[in-house]
Amino acid sequence: MTSNTRQALIVVDVQNDFCPGGTLAVPHGDEVVPPLNKLIDKFLERGDPVYKSRDWHPRTTKHFSAYGGAWPVHCVQNTKGAQFNPALRDDPRINVISKGLGDTDCYSAFDETDLGSQLRDARVEELVVGGLATDYCVKNTVLDALGRGFKVKAVEDAMRAVELQPGDGERAIAEMRAAGAEIVSTEDMD
Repeated sequence: MTSNTRQALIVVDVQNDFCPGGTLAVPHGDEVVPPLNKLIDKFLERGDPVYKSRDWHPRTTKHFSAYGGAWPVHCVQNTKGAQFNPALRDDPRINVISKGLGDTDCYSAFDETDLGSQLRDARVEELVVGGLATDYCVKNTVLDALGRGFKVKAVEDAMRAVELQPGDGERAIAEMRAAGAEIVSTEDMD
């Protein structure tokens, strides 16, 4: 994977509440951890930036169905459900991006965060993106990144979909591809 283009890895919302046993579990959500760990190690070894986004909701927010939103309570600040999956690589060099701090849905890692300016300050031109869930936060992060002028590689084997409607994951991948993202696998990243 030799390139003169400065890359960053964006690991989207691999949190306990989105993994099996969580309050908003993505089917097989924990299966993204091994390929993401491989990518995290590769990026850190090269000295390229790694970011982990997380939902970091207050206890009461319009994002939750109890207060008019679409989703069950999940990823409430400072709870076990909001913690990253314990098998996901942790390292002090990884930057954490918290989103969803208020009443806005904030599906994208760029929504109401300073991720864009952090990436520009690091002179990043291309993003490699994986995580949860393909059809919501991953898709929105990829589309926002493309809209901000970044090249994007979405890592298909490092994401899983919620699939509220059958085929949502496939439609999300098609939408990302149509918008200009390259759909790759971790093997393509070697």
